[in-house]
Amino acid sequence: MNVLVTGGAGFIGRWVVKQLLDDGHCVYVLDDLSNGRKENIADFINHQNFKEFIRGDIKEVPVLEKIFKNNIDLCYHLGASINVQDSIDDPATTFENDTVGTFNVLEQCRKHKVKLVFMSTCMVYDRALDSTGIKETDPIKPASPYAGSKIAAENMVLSYYYVYDLPTVVIRPFNTYGPYQKTGGEGGVVAIFIKNALRNQPLQIYGDGEQTRDLLYVEDCARFVVKAGYSDEVKGEIINAGLGRDISINELAKLIVQDETRIVHVEHIHPQSEIQKLLCNYEKARKLLNWEPQVTLEEGIRRTESWIKSTNII
Repeated sequence: MNVLVTGGAGFIGRWVVKQLLDDGHCVYVLDDLSNGRKENIADFINHQNFKEFIRGDIKEVPVLEKIFKNNIDLCYHLGASINVQDSIDDPATTFENDTVGTFNVLEQCRKHKVKLVFMSTCMVYDRALDSTGIKETDPIKPASPYAGSKIAAENMVLSYYYVYDLPTVVIRPFNTYGPYQKTGGEGGVVAIFIKNALRNQPLQIYGDGEQTRDLLYVEDCARFVVKAGYSDEVKGEIINAGLGRDISINELAKLIVQDETRIVHVEHIHPQSEIQKLLCNYEKARKLLNWEPQVTLEEGIRRTESWIKSTNII
């Protein structure tokens, strides 16, 4: 197939592109490099099936129109603003990128009859209430403009399935980590902790550190994303993916640094948007996609640390 990956030079996008190339597809990548990096896909540029890298913006309709003239068969839409604090400081940019940008991609998919896999987020949920984890039917809560913009985009994506019979699927991966994730900024808690541990710097935790995360290794995530595009079973569906195990930020820090004196707590920058318990129930993905995670948290941390050591980040 001819496959378009928006945000394909980003952290997760990079691994999705790799999986698609490994599976024998022809891949086009669109990325404005506001969050992604050209180096992330440097290994693929000379691959015989890597068709083109387009530095462009999903808000620019002519850019999208030109790409879709390449007889695109399938679109993985990962391009987005992903930082919660940025969305609080500047909600307009997140809305334009995550909601309006998604609408622009949707319109091209409708005109060219292209299946769309939309990357949403676990941040749309309220919180896990028990040890069974969050299911796709559990309550959502737009606790940040980022979550609100993603929920709005999800609804547009699903509306195109119902109104135009366009094959679309909404995917909600939980907290993804691994090689090629940035080691600064928000979202990369594992990478940030590992980098600081290697530098003998303190590991800073926002708030009391009792908030939990369900940490999904990036290659497991990419496999899930790609499978969602291949399956006809998931049209019009919302699907979670996670490890199915949560860990408090305090326990995660101890796992990485093994020295509690190097762990410090600081005031939370956005407590109103914090989700106290994130635990994924991925039974639907197991049933419809025959997917389940393969990499344990401990193994994933080991692989991530090995990658960070191999770069010049430390």
